[in-house]
Amino acid sequence: MNILTIDAGTTNTRTLLWRAGAVVAQAQLETGVRNTAIDGHNGALKQALRDTIASVLASAGIAPSEVDLALASGMISSPMGVQEVAHVPAPAGLAQLAQGMQAVDLPDVLAQPLWLIPGVRNQHGAVGLHNVEAMDMMRGEETEVVALLERLQLRGAATLIMPGSHTKLISVDEQRRILGCSTTIAGELLQAITQHTLIKQSVDGGFAQTLVPKMLLAGAAAAQKTGLARACFSVRTLGQFSAVECNERANFLMGAVLSGDLLALRNSTAIQMRPDTPLVITGKPMLRQALGLLIEEHGFFYGKRIIVDDQQQANLAGHGALLIAAARGLISRQETV
Repeated sequence: MNILTIDAGTTNTRTLLWRAGAVVAQAQLETGVRNTAIDGHNGALKQALRDTIASVLASAGIAPSEVDLALASGMISSPMGVQEVAHVPAPAGLAQLAQGMQAVDLPDVLAQPLWLIPGVRNQHGAVGLHNVEAMDMMRGEETEVVALLERLQLRGAATLIMPGSHTKLISVDEQRRILGCSTTIAGELLQAITQHTLIKQSVDGGFAQTLVPKMLLAGAAAAQKTGLARACFSVRTLGQFSAVECNERANFLMGAVLSGDLLALRNSTAIQMRPDTPLVITGKPMLRQALGLLIEEHGFFYGKRIIVDDQQQANLAGHGALLIAAARGLISRQETV
């Protein structure tokens, strides 16, 4: 079978063509639902879908009519995507995600129906000040979680840390169901501070290139003691009055921002974590290393820690989409491996 999987998020659209569980072609564009918010319509998103699909089909040398199935996850199922699909309430695993899939006809994008995978929301009713911290939601990460748990063969409860533009802290149970999530905007904050504030000059508008544990931990400690805003200004002070190098200053800033993720991990009521629950850390190598070090240093976690490598997290969204489609009965299990 020729299967398309599409991961369309806030800023990127990525399309993969799978055959017998292997990726045979892929394409990506820096277009997402952010463009819908800016333009007031989803024309740019649909064009990105057309372009990435055409690219992978051309690379694989197949015609559009030879596509057997098309699957999509991420913000594409939000009100700013192509069609809104309601979040599935937690706890949600393979069965619930498969049941919540919806097929949408997009004749101006592709001939086949596009199967949209729903997101997951924490199980809560009306939200107010009394319970807003316990409420959260995701679109896209649930599909990656399905693939990651399968690849790691995790059998018990676990907490996943998935940093990116947003950091997702996700609780799963022994049945591989998502129990809830807690989100921070750490990645966006780091980018905004690095490139759009006075601190830009102090870090040359760039991020840490290599990990400097001493500076990372110092930045986290500063933010914990006097707050993020004060810790950020200390980066400028270090640039003007010390011999600390640019990469070290960037480490200090990264530690200050990521310290907020540790507070959420420890205190958020949106997730269910115990100090002895296995902890799985994904994301870019720098963020994986940094979060692992910060968690180890702060000493509030003493369970098994799994830092996922690049191979284990390759094409997670696509693999997860295949697993969910198999649970729905759209493909056989053999198409996922």
